[in-house]
Amino acid sequence: MLRSVILAASRSSRVERLVATAPFSRDVVRRFVAGAGTDDALRVTRELVDDGLAVTLDNLGEDTVTPEQATATRDEYLTLLRRLGESGLTPAAEVSVKLSALGQAFDEQSAYDNARAICAAAEAVGTTVTLDMEDHTTTDSTLDILAKLRKDFPSTGAVLQAYLRRTESDCRDLASAGSRVRLCKGAYKEPESVAHQSAREVDKSYVRCLNILMSGDGYPMLATHDPRLIAIGEDRARWFDRGPDRFEFQMLYGIRPEEQARLVGEGYQVRTYVPYGDDWYGYLMRRLAERPANLAFFARAVASRK
Repeated sequence: MLRSVILAASRSSRVERLVATAPFSRDVVRRFVAGAGTDDALRVTRELVDDGLAVTLDNLGEDTVTPEQATATRDEYLTLLRRLGESGLTPAAEVSVKLSALGQAFDEQSAYDNARAICAAAEAVGTTVTLDMEDHTTTDSTLDILAKLRKDFPSTGAVLQAYLRRTESDCRDLASAGSRVRLCKGAYKEPESVAHQSAREVDKSYVRCLNILMSGDGYPMLATHDPRLIAIGEDRARWFDRGPDRFEFQMLYGIRPEEQARLVGEGYQVRTYVPYGDDWYGYLMRRLAERPANLAFFARAVASRK
């Protein structure tokens, strides 16, 4: 119920205005978002890399409705990648890209062309790209574009969402040699016809998908903050004899930083997903929906400003 309420709020322009103008919002956003611009993204990336973490950077924005917006997003990624290379932050830092921000909704070919330009820029500075997954209506399109990109940029990463009923099959298709696959639970509100609805069923699906990826020949990227799933990931790595160079854990910036540090200290590769940009509201609300316990931090921020 709480998750549904938060997801509904994420689509409300009225709630967005209230949150955006609240005096405590800056502190809350700073917890989860690196900042508004490229300089902020580079600063946070340097801090994380110096702490032994890998990074994937997401320039916030989706549901682009004009070619000009899509071009601006592409150009921001090209600038970001150039500066990551100049700063010596690659290959530790890569980028995550939402195809909706590149024009997927109105011109799939344009979205592919923009993504291809970003992949080429990433390759030029010694790093790579992961295509974020969004709601289920875009899954086939995103996987089709992924397949096209991998012909020239085979290290392009995929994202699969465990709450979708189709994902076990997609895991089998993508668990091939050289295939980088981020497995997450999923953070969009989806109908029961295509997605598991209960947390228990999503967790069970996550474990089934994790086993498929870990037993395959690809490179699993386990995106979760759930202590039980992290422990299962550690166990499965031992079971399938996967060393720390053959898979990684991924977590969001600002969530469970001590656990990220613990895993790094035990020799695991951990990649922090770092968003930046002005379009932070939808991202923040989905993070709260994905893990409603994060509301406790928000509540503390409110109390501290009274």
